[in-house]
Amino acid sequence: MAHRSYLYEHPDLELESNERLEYLGDAVLTYISGLYLFREFPRLQEGRLTAIRAAAVRQDTLAKFAREIDLGRYILVGRGEARSGGPERPGLLSNAFEALVGAMLLDQGLDTVTSFFERFLVAEVREIVAEHRHENFKSLLQERTQGALQTTPEYRTVDMTGPSHARTFIIEVLVNGEVVGRGEGPSKRAAQQAAAQQALEKLGPEEVVRR
Repeated sequence: MAHRSYLYEHPDLELESNERLEYLGDAVLTYISGLYLFREFPRLQEGRLTAIRAAAVRQDTLAKFAREIDLGRYILVGRGEARSGGPERPGLLSNAFEALVGAMLLDQGLDTVTSFFERFLVAEVREIVAEHRHENFKSLLQERTQGALQTTPEYRTVDMTGPSHARTFIIEVLVNGEVVGRGEGPSKRAAQQAAAQQALEKLGPEEVVRR
């Protein structure tokens, strides 16, 4: 599996980069995840299905799948790319996973690719739904406060605990100077989402379920 940086340094090799296979793999992953979600959640409308699918095939998620099968060790990269993180970078890993799926489709067909990807997809979707990772509570809260109060929520970090490799952030969200929600998570983004979710529940449950 060759990254374009490797081919740039080895122009004599008769190899193609992963890019065409990435294009094909991206299309296949979208199809497989879309069909799975359509069948698994017969009552969900398009917006919710699209949000879950986006969370299931986003860059960081595909990079995680790639790490689970140690895909990085099989990617050929140039020296400059290797010095900047190379196969450990989420963008490169996710692209490589897409390329792998594209190659599997051409070599073994859709049924094999579907079986392979659903090994990752099914568990990931369960986590996404259980953790509400497909919900953008920050956007919902901003829509609510701007529409009803003509103001924008403010987020502030009130505490940060744990070692550098396993931080826990605690964040409050304020509306017109009043704390309306508090959340914690392994990243500021996750903690902000949790705080916004609590704020929406406090301000009115009908706003949490509105899609």
